[in-house]
Amino acid sequence: MMIRAVIVDDEEKGRLTLKNVIEKNCPNIQILDLCDSVLAATESIEKHNPDLVFLDIEMPFQNGFSLFEKFKNPTFDVVFITAYDHYAIKAIKYSAMDYLLKPVDADELKAAVAKIKQKKTSLQLPDFELLLSNLKLKGNSAKIAVPTFEGLQMINSTDIIKCTANESYTEIVLTSGKKIMVSRILKEYEDLLSDFNFFRVHNSCLINLAHVAKYIKGDGGYVVMIDGESVEVSRRKKNELLNKLALIQI
Repeated sequence: MMIRAVIVDDEEKGRLTLKNVIEKNCPNIQILDLCDSVLAATESIEKHNPDLVFLDIEMPFQNGFSLFEKFKNPTFDVVFITAYDHYAIKAIKYSAMDYLLKPVDADELKAAVAKIKQKKTSLQLPDFELLLSNLKLKGNSAKIAVPTFEGLQMINSTDIIKCTANESYTEIVLTSGKKIMVSRILKEYEDLLSDFNFFRVHNSCLINLAHVAKYIKGDGGYVVMIDGESVEVSRRKKNELLNKLALIQI
């Protein structure tokens, strides 16, 4: 399947370098246009109707995210190209979208393109509104896009009681009682949710501290969650857990 793409980067060197890497490593990608601004990209997308946009985040006048305000019902996917920006990258991850760090690595590029091909097969499109919302996050909650067998499900972090590792899968337990099995490892959700009062109490379980009902003393002890389920606490995590619980006044 040929993927028709547009590259957006304000620096000519960045545009040409990425074009070169793509042509050498991704023969199934056809570069339709090279754009140096959000305005040029908007016009190009309207003209060419690409399948994919490689989008630089850090550009003068308008950053890459402002492109999404131009398209209410996008028919294209996006791979972000960026220097390291912790805040922006977390928002991208929450929204189940992809990014590549400069300088672009050929293997990471091929992996990102493979994901895009899989999304196209399942007719799954990016949620730009979710991304823009996550970029404005403040406080102790986020909305994350969770890949399920049916597609992406949007979940508020405040609705998650715990995440439990199950080999290469993660089971997410919600306050509604629903359980969702996701084909992602627990470490990915630990990285996504650590800023929102989530804590990994042992190797196999990440809990939402806001949903701890009580802590029971012991060698490491255990916590009882609001759904009545008990979760063992690793001995080496005990003191850190108690300190965090004290801070949020459980």
